[in-house]
Amino acid sequence: MSIITDTETLADFCRRVGRSSYVTVDTEFMRENTFWPHLCVVQVAGEDDAAVIDALADGMDLTPLYALMADPAVLKVFHAARQDLEIFWNAMQDSPICLPTPLFDTQVAAMVCGFGESAGYETLVRQLAGKQIDKSSRFTDWSHRPLSEKQTAYALADVTHLRPVYEKLAGMLAKNGRTAWLDEEMAILTEPRTYSQPSEDAWKRIKGKPGNRRALAVLMQIAAWRDREAKRRNIPRSRVLRDEALVEIAHHAPQTVDDLARVRGMGRRLAEGSSGAELLEAVAAGLAVQDKDLPVIERADALPRGLGPITDLLKVLLKAKCEENQVATKLIATADDVEKIAAFGEKADVAALHGWRRAVFGEDALALRSGKLAMVVSKGQLELVEFDD
Repeated sequence: MSIITDTETLADFCRRVGRSSYVTVDTEFMRENTFWPHLCVVQVAGEDDAAVIDALADGMDLTPLYALMADPAVLKVFHAARQDLEIFWNAMQDSPICLPTPLFDTQVAAMVCGFGESAGYETLVRQLAGKQIDKSSRFTDWSHRPLSEKQTAYALADVTHLRPVYEKLAGMLAKNGRTAWLDEEMAILTEPRTYSQPSEDAWKRIKGKPGNRRALAVLMQIAAWRDREAKRRNIPRSRVLRDEALVEIAHHAPQTVDDLARVRGMGRRLAEGSSGAELLEAVAAGLAVQDKDLPVIERADALPRGLGPITDLLKVLLKAKCEENQVATKLIATADDVEKIAAFGEKADVAALHGWRRAVFGEDALALRSGKLAMVVSKGQLELVEFDD
C-alpha cells in the first residue's frame, strides 16, 4: 500500500503519473478549528499507479504535486471538486496557474448525464464501477499520525474507483454530444474569482443585515475587520465574533469601551482588549463615511401579483425538459430562477437563459410565457404545441 512521506518519492511519483492522460484526485482535510482548510492527505491515481501523499510528513514539500496539478497536458478528475479546489487555490495562488486545470468533475458530469440531482459518489461507484465503498473512515481524524491501514485503503479507493467512473461518464458525454455542456461548468470551477474571499466582501455573507444605510456602512467595516482577524489567527470567523454580535454593533454603533462591552456576545474583557480597540476603530470608519458614499441597499424587484400559476407551469416545463434530456433540474434552474423568468421574461438575469441551458429549457420557457407554446396531455404523455406568430 503506497504512502508517500518524502519529497523525492513524491517528485518521482508525479513524474510517472504525469505521463497519463488524466489523474484522479481527492483530498482529506480538517477545518473545524481553522479558517483555512488544514490539508492532511492527498490521494492521486494515474491510469496505472496510485498513492496516498502524507501532506503532514516532516519536510514534505508539495511543489511537485502542484506542478502536476498545473500541467495542461494532464486532465485532473475530481468528484464534487469545490472544496478540494479551494485547498489547491490557497496553496497555488502565487503560481502562474493557481488552480488544477484542465478539470473534470464527475458530480457535475453525472448530473449532465441524467444521474439525478445529487449524483452521490457511492451511487456512481456502485453503478459505474460495480464496487461498494467502505464509508467507516469518512469522518476519521486525518491529522492523526501514523495513518492506519484502514484509512489508507479508504483514501486509495476514493481515487482508484474514480477512474472507471470518469471513463464511463466521459464516454457518455462524448456519445450524447454534451462535452461542451460540462466545459461551461468547469470554466466556472477553474475561475480564481470563485475562490477569492476579499475581506471587504465579508459583510455579504451575514444574515439579518440592517436596512439602514449608515448601519450597513458600519457593518461593512466591522465584518472586514473580523474577516482579516480570522485569517490572521487562522480560526473560524465565529470564534472571533459571532454574526449576531456584528449586526448588533452595526445597529448601535458603540463609540466607547463601555458601550461596546454592553453589546450581547462581547463582554468587558474583549471590549477592553486590543480587539475591542480595533472594533471601535472599524465602527468609527463606518460612521465617517460621507452621506453621498453610503452603500446603496438593493431591494429585491417586486414580483407581479398572480405570478404563481405561471411559475407552476414553467416548473412543469422544466421537469419535462429535464426528463426528456436526462439532465438534473437543479443544474438547469432553481425555483427562484423559474420565478424570475415568469416575472421578467428575457430580462431575467438567470443562467437558464444562457448557453446550453437556454437550448434545453430557456427558449421553450420564454415561448410558453409569451403564449407561443402550450402544454397538452395526449395519450398519457405531456406534449408541447407551438403556435404560429
